[in-house]
Amino acid sequence: MLSTAQLQEFQTQGFLVLRQAAPPAFCEQVIAYAEQQLADHVLPIEYEADTRYPGAPASREAEGGHTARRLLQAYAREPLLAQWATGETLSAPLLQLLGEGALMSQVHHNCIMTKQPQYSTATGWHRDSRYWNFERAALVSSWLALRDETIENGCLLVIPGSHLISVDAEQLDPAQFLRTDLARNQSVLAQAVPVALGQGDALLFHSNLFHAAGKNQTAATKFSMVFTYRAADNVPLAGSRSASLPEQTL
Repeated sequence: MLSTAQLQEFQTQGFLVLRQAAPPAFCEQVIAYAEQQLADHVLPIEYEADTRYPGAPASREAEGGHTARRLLQAYAREPLLAQWATGETLSAPLLQLLGEGALMSQVHHNCIMTKQPQYSTATGWHRDSRYWNFERAALVSSWLALRDETIENGCLLVIPGSHLISVDAEQLDPAQFLRTDLARNQSVLAQAVPVALGQGDALLFHSNLFHAAGKNQTAATKFSMVFTYRAADNVPLAGSRSASLPEQTL
């Protein structure tokens, strides 16, 4: 259970790290599963080329175009992953943050993220809620580090408290990334901090928190497992992509 101090930290900072949430043996089991799925090209997979991020391969046919970024639909892939997504380790703190009846989305995140050497791309400053469609931009994502996450291999960077600030259209580019070339954004960007994680650490973060990630500059793939949750009364908008798959109750 989260302490009063932890609940306050999440509310004010927009994120919270749960150290050693998963044992190393579990993390290694998930990595072995992910590596086999990648070797066998078991779909659905998102590739770096699909992101169209700066520096990504221009297409799947280009050099590095088949560098995997995400093993999608993790919950439905394997019971081991589903048990983690809705098991007590996550459900206990998430129910404290979101209230009874909270649900897991199968549309958003629901994946094993693989930041691979050489062709992995950096991710600019964004809020996940920019492309989600719910009544409120107030979901919570869980990020499990399956290996150590450092600045060198592209750990998450966050702007503490940024889930509470308002930005206007001028501060964002056409893809809804926070513009780093704009003078008025510099005071916000200056507050950024890295979130280094050890294997088995879990990060909970608000869907309106600005976050980014660098490239993997090491020789080893970085693996993370990510799921997203909503409060019972924060329903996806009818007809939107957010409402396109069944949700799982915690």
